[in-house]
Amino acid sequence: MTWEIFIKWLPSFIEGAWLTLQLVGVSVVAGLIFAVPLGIARSSRHLAVRALPYGYIFFFRGTPLLVQLFLVYYGMAQFEVVRQSALWPYLRDPYWCAIITMTLHTAAYIAEIIRGAIQNVPHGEVEAARALGMSRAQALLHIILPRATRIGLPAYSNEVILMLKASALASTITLLELTGMARKIAARTYLHEEMFLTAGLIYLLIAFILMQGFKLLERWLRVDACQGR
Repeated sequence: MTWEIFIKWLPSFIEGAWLTLQLVGVSVVAGLIFAVPLGIARSSRHLAVRALPYGYIFFFRGTPLLVQLFLVYYGMAQFEVVRQSALWPYLRDPYWCAIITMTLHTAAYIAEIIRGAIQNVPHGEVEAARALGMSRAQALLHIILPRATRIGLPAYSNEVILMLKASALASTITLLELTGMARKIAARTYLHEEMFLTAGLIYLLIAFILMQGFKLLERWLRVDACQGR
């Protein structure tokens, strides 16, 4: 691939990378917000409280993201009630279908990360909080969740990287994110190997930046914890 061709198609690759970042950024943030109550419920001692989150997590962790994406994008349109609802302008748009599916998918994994992190908070810290007169809600808010954040952050960073790679599946529903854009350019230039290699290198660069960012965040949280002591 000559530099002239690379420079010509570079804006298109940047456009695809920007769409990829949108899909991943929105889904992992929205998924985290959705996963917090799910993870807390999953760590409950009461079977009735953790049963529904367990079913949700079991489904989304046990089925492929591609199948989930097709169910939302192609399957929802089969129901008249959906086509007549206020949600139809979003559910017929591949962008929002990808956002919704990726959010629901990653929320299941993040909820399990949160559950594991909560259950790994040292029991002595929880007992100390209760001994100081904190209620369960206060202990959860001021002791358990901040501690669980530090414990679960490495696993959360891995989930973000996995979602970055999984976002390539959005190209199957016509979205021109990074993989979709590479496929489109390859079809026009017949330089399949070069174009997909370029897309792979861009994915690698984004993953590297994300990993470095999470390392800085982990270091900051450790420093903050030491200062708090």
